[in-house]
Amino acid sequence: MSGNLRIVAGARRAVGSRFRLHGRDPALGLDCVGLVAVALAADGHPGSVPADYALRSGDVANAEALLRAAGLVLIAEGEPGDVVLLRPGAGQLHLAILIEDGVIHADAMLRRVVERPGALPFPVVGTWRWQGGEG
Repeated sequence: MSGNLRIVAGARRAVGSRFRLHGRDPALGLDCVGLVAVALAADGHPGSVPADYALRSGDVANAEALLRAAGLVLIAEGEPGDVVLLRPGAGQLHLAILIEDGVIHADAMLRRVVERPGALPFPVVGTWRWQGGEG
């Protein structure tokens, strides 16, 4: 199984987990950062993730710096298993995992991690790829 397929599988295992700001454990709840951490861990990502952020933070430069520090690289075209940085609204950023036809993300409104088929729900700021796994 390729790295990106392992990431998608890791994200899918979290579907149904409740939404919890700063959540890092699917059994207790996840936010979008926690979901990405769980998904990347399925492909061997060893890093810790930030916990000192607010629900509303529109600092794209800081978000991109954190993604780079986590070992992700900015790419032009995404594929399943890549991480997308989205802008749901003014002053707000959100992360999701691309899947074959849509995304998996921690939906604060629905209060759980969901698989959302179809067009991406928010404008894309950037697409990022973890390249540290094997295969």
